[in-house]
Amino acid sequence: MSSDKILQLQEMVTNTNNIVFFGGAGVSTESGIPDFRSVDGLYNQKYDYPPETILSHSFYISKPEEFYRFYFDKILCLDAKPNAAHVKLAELEQSGKLKAVITQNIDGLHQMAGSKEVLELHGSIHRNYCRKCAKRFDAIYMKKCTGVPLCDECGGSIKPDVVLYEEGLDTQTMEKAVMYISKADILIIGGTSLAVYPAAGLIDYYRGNKLVLINKSATPMDKCADLLIQGSIGEIFSQIRI
Repeated sequence: MSSDKILQLQEMVTNTNNIVFFGGAGVSTESGIPDFRSVDGLYNQKYDYPPETILSHSFYISKPEEFYRFYFDKILCLDAKPNAAHVKLAELEQSGKLKAVITQNIDGLHQMAGSKEVLELHGSIHRNYCRKCAKRFDAIYMKKCTGVPLCDECGGSIKPDVVLYEEGLDTQTMEKAVMYISKADILIIGGTSLAVYPAAGLIDYYRGNKLVLINKSATPMDKCADLLIQGSIGEIFSQIRI
């Protein structure tokens, strides 16, 4: 990665107190959480369906045992720790420079790092509820379950508060994300292929001229970026001084 681009990002950060960050799976993969879209050999040996099919509402309803086999194996990662990107974003917020983190991730690592204003577009593995009586459960309760998790009060099935394919995003969260992005001086997008809608469409609301795009691979929005940096987001953020 170019040191000139790091200096350019540093200058942007130094000269503003109105940054919004929008991130995806690439932020969490550096903490060891696999991107479920990357179909590895282990996946091919164990599952008869693609990840997008398993993580759909209709599949959850029709084949809950198979859904949870994948969910417990690939999605419910409780051992991961925040990386340099999570930590720097929390520091930027504490310094008053960063107004919000908008994330497509469901792992809670931003909060673990100390971020307060985190908009979780796709929900969180740390919130779960009984579909029958609405009792709430944490991720540790879910981790202890085998098969389909059941409520310890009414016996109903428990669903993670995550947005599955075929389900809509939370309207209030989306509206808040639009508000932050539309008012941002700098919008930093990191670790996302910008391929999942409607979340990826949020950047259309940015009105500024300091769109920073950080990703290891090319995205459909690269040509729109005012500053494009290809590389590890943790490595890039660790070089930024507040």
